[in-house]
Amino acid sequence: MWGGCGWWWWEVHETGRSEGSRPPPPTWSTTPLQCAPRHRGGPRLKSPPRRLFPSRRLLADKYKTKERETGEERKSLQVRVVSLAMALYVEAMSVLERAERKEGSLKSLVYRSSFKNVKQLYALVCGVLRYEPVLHQLLESSRLLRSEKRLDRQLAKLLVFDLLLGHGVKCGGRWKVMMKRHAAELGSALARMKVRHGVSTNLDLLTAVGGRAATKEVLLPRYARVNTLKTTVDDAVDYFKRQGFTFIGAADCAQTVDDLKGKRFARDIDVPEVLVFPPKTDLHDDQLYKLGNIILQDKASCLPAFVLAPPPGSQVLDCCAAPGNKTSHLAAIMKNKGKILAVDLSTERVATMSTQLLRAGVSCHRLQCADFLALDPHDPSYARVQYVLLDPSCSGSGMVGRMGGAADRGGDSGGVDGTGQTASSQERLRALSAFQARALRHALGFPGALRVVYSTCSVHQQENEDVVRQALADSAGAFRLVHILPEWRRRGLPVFPGAECCVRADPHEDRTHGFFVALFERNAGGGGGGDLVKPGGGGNGGDVDTAVPSLELRRDLGCPDGQNQEKEEEANGGGMETLVKSGVTEGGKTKKKRKRNKNKRKTCADST
Repeated sequence: MWGGCGWWWWEVHETGRSEGSRPPPPTWSTTPLQCAPRHRGGPRLKSPPRRLFPSRRLLADKYKTKERETGEERKSLQVRVVSLAMALYVEAMSVLERAERKEGSLKSLVYRSSFKNVKQLYALVCGVLRYEPVLHQLLESSRLLRSEKRLDRQLAKLLVFDLLLGHGVKCGGRWKVMMKRHAAELGSALARMKVRHGVSTNLDLLTAVGGRAATKEVLLPRYARVNTLKTTVDDAVDYFKRQGFTFIGAADCAQTVDDLKGKRFARDIDVPEVLVFPPKTDLHDDQLYKLGNIILQDKASCLPAFVLAPPPGSQVLDCCAAPGNKTSHLAAIMKNKGKILAVDLSTERVATMSTQLLRAGVSCHRLQCADFLALDPHDPSYARVQYVLLDPSCSGSGMVGRMGGAADRGGDSGGVDGTGQTASSQERLRALSAFQARALRHALGFPGALRVVYSTCSVHQQENEDVVRQALADSAGAFRLVHILPEWRRRGLPVFPGAECCVRADPHEDRTHGFFVALFERNAGGGGGGDLVKPGGGGNGGDVDTAVPSLELRRDLGCPDGQNQEKEEEANGGGMETLVKSGVTEGGKTKKKRKRNKNKRKTCADST
């Protein structure tokens, strides 16, 4: 009855048996009542198919089910993508609002957000702030805000920027429908603005509307410092060759750096352990980076430790150390021999630094969460400090937006570019300069310090040459400036004798972030240094305000080192909460106080 192909097809497709094991036709030795599909006392069995082969309807229903499942998965994925894009605009709107209320620097607000893709968020916010004058006029000339009364102004700026000046609105849903409805009107308003100002490009329009020259975007190369604690430069070069990169030798000039295209890379001529890759080369997923064999650090950020050059076995003080890239560079130069005391005011940044140093294989460090200005230079624990690296908080005006091309704003540097500074930005520069001047005098006050390097990622004279001049005047001849990097063409501004000993880095000329480095060296017979912090300053240092910001203001002035932003956004300091509560960690472990028990001391006679 059920024999032949019909039984075999039903067994394969209904019971899941393999095609190779075709069962024999059933015999009628089984009680017929057990085969009845709906018999009251027997099992409920599926009825055999009526057709010998599956009908077209059965096959169609089967494939429709698969298509429906695939469609639901695709729709679910689209919903997740749309939700992620909408979350981007929501987070960007929140950052813009908090930056407008001066709740912190733009970088700190972005890194504090819960959005995972920090680069994308930072690029969007920087783009909106950069074209804010243009966006303001577009919103005023169009009817977008008048038609959409429930639309937030900051959200409108974000959507209009992506629609007209970016890469299109990324989200879906009602926001995208709304922008499509107003796209023609907004495009016409932008075209009328260009005709009215006689320009043809968006950059020229920004120059005309903003009232100042728009900074030309600079694409910086990707710098990677080889961590010599774990590998060698030659081994790293061989590794990248095996990955398909072409090594072209030493990058001896800016033109050589500009010629880096595709998968070509070079070795820096000034800092030998630095490799240079084309702009936008992403090495975050590379195995060497994950293992800590290379550290993504801008070339200019490598200069302070490179010129300080403490020999192995030295005692080094890293004053404002977080997030730890310069600390790991110092450890590599010292070959993990000696001691590095890394101090930072922020608990979170100390946790970040601990994670970075652990991955870099640094073992000669000692972390301390404290205010550097509160350290006593005459304390016996700092008596052996020979080398000091000071990279204090600064305006970050030398930062080139690798992620957006815009200067930091929103309570950080206020868009300061050396021209047209606002009153608030000038006031902030004075506060930063006062803090930096006192920090440098404090660093020079350690009695055993032989060399002190001072660096900032700022282009302002108030934070660089003026601070150095003030410190030299207060040192009363105990220190002198060292002429560092003789082959470097850009020197300090000639505002005092000896300023040419300092170096400046320029994004356009040197293909690095804007940077300033000065190296102090103790004069022979210059005395013990003593406390160089003198009330009222002296000498030629009248350009620097001696009023020091409070501890709370210094926390607000804190600006993460721009060259190490990739490190800060990726580091996870969750496991360091209990470690840094004690204030001091050593070599990645908590430093414990050992109590001596005199009663347990036994002499040889007692033991016998």
